[in-house]
Amino acid sequence: MTAPIASNARPALPQPGPRVPRRQYGVLRHAGLAWLRVSGWRIDGEIPDLARAVVAVAPHSSNWDFVHAVAAVFALGLRVSFIGKHTLFRGPLGRFMGWLGGIPVDRARPDGVVEALRARFAAGDPLWFGVAPEGTRREGAPFKSGFYRVAQAASVPIVPVYLDYRRRVIGILDPCAPDLPVEEGVAAIRERLLAHGTRR
Repeated sequence: MTAPIASNARPALPQPGPRVPRRQYGVLRHAGLAWLRVSGWRIDGEIPDLARAVVAVAPHSSNWDFVHAVAAVFALGLRVSFIGKHTLFRGPLGRFMGWLGGIPVDRARPDGVVEALRARFAAGDPLWFGVAPEGTRREGAPFKSGFYRVAQAASVPIVPVYLDYRRRVIGILDPCAPDLPVEEGVAAIRERLLAHGTRR
């Protein structure tokens, strides 16, 4: 007879498939698991078995978003690239940001970002690119279209991921193809994400 599961048992983490970009984080994996346990956050949904994808995360309402997201990445052993202000990539912090998968961007010259990311995807290596489409913590801010244009240019699916501060959930939704006109596609993904997520 199977013993009952304790009511305070944490759900098992979703497991990435063989095509998903992975890396060994060593002690940082344990730190990520510990953070999720202590903070009470959990990860819901299935990780799609994709070698290349744009991961759109919303809502963006706090600096804690990055902390929870990085803890989840460490805990799951994922390799996710992201863009950051180029000034963050200087000195010891810059080396760490680069090791994490950060891609420096000069926000004063954003025109080449889509093309640069398209070229990275075109190189053929496994690549997940994560981005917060709102680009600001202001409630009600429209989604910027860059993430959708990157997905279209690279012909890769978009994986929507929401943050629900009320339930302390990082939720993974089913991937979608970027096959709508940009404004329609961005609006559809915004609606999906904000229907599930709640702000801090």
